[in-house]
Amino acid sequence: MGKCVVFCAAQFDALAAPIAPDDYLLAADGGLRHLNRLKLKPHGIIGDFDSLGYVPRGAQVFPVEKDDTDAMLAARKGLELGYREFLFYGSLDGPRLDHTISNFQTLQFLADRGAHGYLVGRDYLVTVIRQETLEFPAAATGILSLFCLGPDAQGVTLEGLHYPLRSGRLTSGFPLGVSNHFTGSPARITVRRGSLLALWDRKNGFANRVENPRSW
Repeated sequence: MGKCVVFCAAQFDALAAPIAPDDYLLAADGGLRHLNRLKLKPHGIIGDFDSLGYVPRGAQVFPVEKDDTDAMLAARKGLELGYREFLFYGSLDGPRLDHTISNFQTLQFLADRGAHGYLVGRDYLVTVIRQETLEFPAAATGILSLFCLGPDAQGVTLEGLHYPLRSGRLTSGFPLGVSNHFTGSPARITVRRGSLLALWDRKNGFANRVENPRSW
């Protein structure tokens, strides 16, 4: 099964990965403009359409006054269809900081349900690590920052980075994981319990994910 590729309404520059034949393209409100610019036809269109300004034909329409953001509606839709990998374009570089933060929580929502997603911005990639390992090649460069989401993240091990850590603990009350960086060696970030929000330079591409043993 392919990925659920969601186009949100914030700034979008270019695809970070080719669209595969089995990917599901989902326009969240104003994200339809990005798909139109790419000349790609969405498989689904969802939202309240306060950003787009009109309701497209065949769209799944929700009221403006609702609990879910349009990105969260898209996440729920993708999960309902069975997808476990998500890319969110137009999700980082918008004028609404509150929506950016809500998108961080959407990544956690997916991780809590056994899925994983990436926010794809102009300069950064963002994901949530939950009881798993992320691996980066030796060629990776630049900054990698980690932030605790929710209860303490425990058993955090950082290898191949400028600031290493062995079975440490990161909390939501202190930004210990900010501004680490790659060193020219293969890098690994492991979380045994809890979740970390990870962000790094987009030029490094997507990380390899390794599920931790269930015995942890």
